[in-house]
Amino acid sequence: MASNVEAPESWYLALLGFAEHFRTSSPPKIRLCVHCLQAVFQFKPPQRVEARTHLQLGSVLYHHTKNSELARSHLEKAIPQFEDVKFEAASLLSELYCQQNLVDSAKPLLRKAIQISQQTPYWHCRLLFQLAQLHTLEKDLVSACDLLGVGAEYARVVGSEYTRALFLLSKGMLLLMERKLGEVHPLLTLCGTIVENWQGNPIQKESLRVFFLVLQVTHYLDAGQVKSVKPCLKQLQQCIQTISTLHDDEILPSNPADLFHWLPKEHMCVLVYLVTVMHSMQAGYLEKAQKYTDKALMQLEKLKMLDSSPILSTFQVILLEHIIMCRLVTGHKATALQEISQVCQLCQQSPRLFTNHAAQLHTLLGLYCISVNCMDNAEAQFTAALRLTTHQELWAFIVTNLASVYIREGNRHQELYSLLERINPDHNFPVRRFLRETLKMSNAEDLNRLTACSLVLLGHIFYVLGNHRESNNMVVPAMQLASKIPDMSVQLWSSALLKDLNKALGNTIDAHEAAQMHQNFSQQLLQDHIAACSLPEHNLISWTDGPPPGQFQAQNGPTTSLASLL
Repeated sequence: MASNVEAPESWYLALLGFAEHFRTSSPPKIRLCVHCLQAVFQFKPPQRVEARTHLQLGSVLYHHTKNSELARSHLEKAIPQFEDVKFEAASLLSELYCQQNLVDSAKPLLRKAIQISQQTPYWHCRLLFQLAQLHTLEKDLVSACDLLGVGAEYARVVGSEYTRALFLLSKGMLLLMERKLGEVHPLLTLCGTIVENWQGNPIQKESLRVFFLVLQVTHYLDAGQVKSVKPCLKQLQQCIQTISTLHDDEILPSNPADLFHWLPKEHMCVLVYLVTVMHSMQAGYLEKAQKYTDKALMQLEKLKMLDSSPILSTFQVILLEHIIMCRLVTGHKATALQEISQVCQLCQQSPRLFTNHAAQLHTLLGLYCISVNCMDNAEAQFTAALRLTTHQELWAFIVTNLASVYIREGNRHQELYSLLERINPDHNFPVRRFLRETLKMSNAEDLNRLTACSLVLLGHIFYVLGNHRESNNMVVPAMQLASKIPDMSVQLWSSALLKDLNKALGNTIDAHEAAQMHQNFSQQLLQDHIAACSLPEHNLISWTDGPPPGQFQAQNGPTTSLASLL
């Protein structure tokens, strides 16, 4: 009699063992794994075993095959069953629904699972995170924030301060995205206290600190406070160094609600490089930005060989977006164009990535068009970007660049005035006062590029007004700052001004030196201009609609005028 009781157990374990062996083979033998799991049903197993097998089959088919209909059918059979099975099945099935663009089927499924999982802390928290993420992807940040608030309160009640902090930090991140700064401050203060007071696994504690500090740093950078952010950024860099020396101890937390982690430490490392790049770029340390971008991209290449996580491609695109702007400033247009093409390729592989970055991509192409003096294309790119964004800061950035296109074209006064009206309806202040205010603000926060641009523009105004001494006082430091950044267009502009200034002041030797500098910068820009316009990728400037093109025809040579560029 005993052997009959043991029999189903042993056949079940044997089939399960074979299935797992085939699944973890290198390469995985998924067809054989599925056969083993399907064989379980031949033995008319108990209900619990049947439910778990449906879940396992659904999971294997979802993760390893394209047969999503069969995966869906197995997961739907697992849902009405036992608690340990139904929550995992609901989580997987809602993922599958989202993949099939059936978001409206995923939401009620998750809501129902959240409702009935309150006695199972791990699954209750996980499902709340999952539904909040779903709302975030749909840009419904209010519903996402509400769910994260519910999660934070639940975690507090079940005694998990760690997961409470994760919920609150996630909510803080969304509030930052929504620009609800009044709510962000108290929330970050509370998070800071919870993180510092929590005593637990050192890696978990440090990863909470990284999350907290990343939010603080991006909050400062959003406000353009490049100088004020330095202590926070330094703490963040020290924190990531600490994490890299800690070992991942496989000590399972005693509280099941603590079974979460924010990001793998390798991903955190890339993220810290990324915010460092953002800081260097805003501060105008472009060589430093380039150094950290190279490090981050190398690490990403290594990680992507083993890890298909979509966040890695997002990091890669954001890094490339920053380094492209650096290249355009430092006068490396050909390299910038090739990197824009890389962003196009990454966006081709992921429709979601393209949706989130299409406006930025057209904006970068617009900036490239300005740099090679293709003003019609620049206008078309910026117009396409405006059509694709609702983001306030990006909108303002695009509109100001479009205004600069109208100014350069010289005959677009009506469009320019209506655009300026949209940017700043209140223009009663004199321009020079604006520039002095800009100079004061950029100086206070070490915004080197903004300082250099303000100085050279003020210098130009004083030169036109015939105030040569005051002009010289502006242009000389502008030139010094521009060469430190290095900003090629400000160097070109400053050297031209210095040449004219020194000529007007009768300083023949200095005028000759400035003319020589201007000639050198012009030559560098000219060579790079020819190289960029000759690349097949230069055809991207004509793309203004739909997904990015895959193939590029070779160019016969530059097709743009260089006169106003130099």
